[in-house]
Amino acid sequence: MRILVHDYAGHAFPTSLSRELAARGHDVVHAFAGSLQTPRGDLQRGPGDAATLEFREIPMDPEYPRYKYSFRRRRRMEIRYGHAAADFVRQWKPDAVLSGNTPTETQEPITRATVECGGRFYYWVQDFYSLAVDKLLRKKIPVAGGFIGAWYRLLDSRQFKRSSGIVTITEDFTPILAAEFGIDPSRISVVPNWAVIEEIPALPKDNDWSRRHGLHDKFVFLYSGTIGMKHNPAMLLELARRFRDNPSVEVVIVSEGIGAEWLRRESAEAGLTNLRILPYQPFAELPSVLASGDVLVGILEEEAGVFSVPSKTLSYLCAARPLLLAVPKENLAARITRDHGAGLTVAPRDMEGFLSAAGYLHDSPDECAEFGKKARAYAEATFPIGKTATTFENILTAKS
Repeated sequence: MRILVHDYAGHAFPTSLSRELAARGHDVVHAFAGSLQTPRGDLQRGPGDAATLEFREIPMDPEYPRYKYSFRRRRRMEIRYGHAAADFVRQWKPDAVLSGNTPTETQEPITRATVECGGRFYYWVQDFYSLAVDKLLRKKIPVAGGFIGAWYRLLDSRQFKRSSGIVTITEDFTPILAAEFGIDPSRISVVPNWAVIEEIPALPKDNDWSRRHGLHDKFVFLYSGTIGMKHNPAMLLELARRFRDNPSVEVVIVSEGIGAEWLRRESAEAGLTNLRILPYQPFAELPSVLASGDVLVGILEEEAGVFSVPSKTLSYLCAARPLLLAVPKENLAARITRDHGAGLTVAPRDMEGFLSAAGYLHDSPDECAEFGKKARAYAEATFPIGKTATTFENILTAKS
């Protein structure tokens, strides 16, 4: 079977699905956008990969990172990218296309091209782009924003109807799809996201990466991943401010883009020497990066609610380190952390609670070790790719 897995963002975990499907004998192309400023997975064939696997970078305007927060310019680039991806679909003619992490107007030509070629399209719902745009624009430009938001909702509705099936990452999305888009729950399959545990072993803190960066003998609060519109970087700034007088503590941010630049400016202005910002690291370094942290930090704004499940937290669980999350209590990442004893969670705007939890973790090595042990145990029980790949294989090969 010819399967196109299109992960616009190029994240790590979808690559493991493509690799496993190819290992099972399917012809698989894993397509992704070029020029994005985001954490990436291993997007090249390796010696152990099946001959039936191909990675295909679809060109994106190289100016995209510069204009990521300019709605009009970003939109034009995303639409052009969508047409380029659709051209590849027409050329390769897959039997099935699984596409996620993709803006609504980018997804539109991909869905149309798949159906035109006689293929089956499966919408992989990682979040609700159209609902987020609708909410944001109604705030910024109330009248026109309502019309634009309605347009995005209409596009998503069309794409859901064209789909042979819809795959969501949490059961929380099912009532939203039913209420907002009129989707029959029988058309929805729930497959939670995962981390590539096979490639994220639990390593010691004292490793080559931590020594290169002088972190092996520090207590490190580590944040790794995107800091964008769904995040509040002020939490990280205040975390550094709280520990500024403790020379053994560093707050390390592995990120790029608008949030990282804001933190760089604000920390310099505040004279914070204990907040360090590093660029995204190669995926092969991720286990050592995460192992360098004593506490792994995640943040998400209240407005994100159940709409977004930060994939960074799933990688965190593999590292056998305690999590400190400032995320909505109903968010799946928060529920996993609480229910499985993997760390501490607070509300997104609860700055004092966040700092208090950070202080507790700093002062409680035994509790941190227990949190980390439980985090890794959950990851080992949940993330191995075999069962997940079988679920996707059954979805993609079923005739609708």
